[in-house]
Amino acid sequence: MSIYDYSYTSIEGDQVSMEQYRGAVLLIVNTASKCGFTPQYKGLENLYERYRDQGFTVIGFPCNQFMEQEPGGESEIAEFCSVRYGVSFPLSAKVDVRDEGAIPLYGYLTSQQDFKGLGKGLKAKALGTMLKARYKDDYADEQIKWNFTKFLVDRDGQVVARFEPVVDPASIAADIEALL
Repeated sequence: MSIYDYSYTSIEGDQVSMEQYRGAVLLIVNTASKCGFTPQYKGLENLYERYRDQGFTVIGFPCNQFMEQEPGGESEIAEFCSVRYGVSFPLSAKVDVRDEGAIPLYGYLTSQQDFKGLGKGLKAKALGTMLKARYKDDYADEQIKWNFTKFLVDRDGQVVARFEPVVDPASIAADIEALL
């Protein structure tokens, strides 16, 4: 299996094969409109605008699994992203990214890049405390823990990195450049 064996439903309701992204560098992100990390949409859009002409794409996957921080329907999500953050990169329809209901693409992504912790700093510590209480023994599993977890995929479709929610999109620029 590879990333190109999966598909998703776009926010407009169309089936999208990951095959259409063959040869591109991708940043795949689960998103939410009412999260403390929601301002990362701006950083993601900045990366997309900066590198898209070099074969880079961001794909956002709105998800309501984490404290119901993506409550709207597809049209509301699309409007929010466009008006508030100028998002022009592709978005999927709202999906689940963890547990039994997770879309197969996310099962694949998490099987390729394990959770290695949230990193250092106050945001990481605060989020980690909350997530450890929430997930208990499952905290260390490979599944998505929160909104704005990012997966970097190279031009060959290999999932090369996982960045947890506390990682600012701007700090991923060097990793993207190395793959372009």
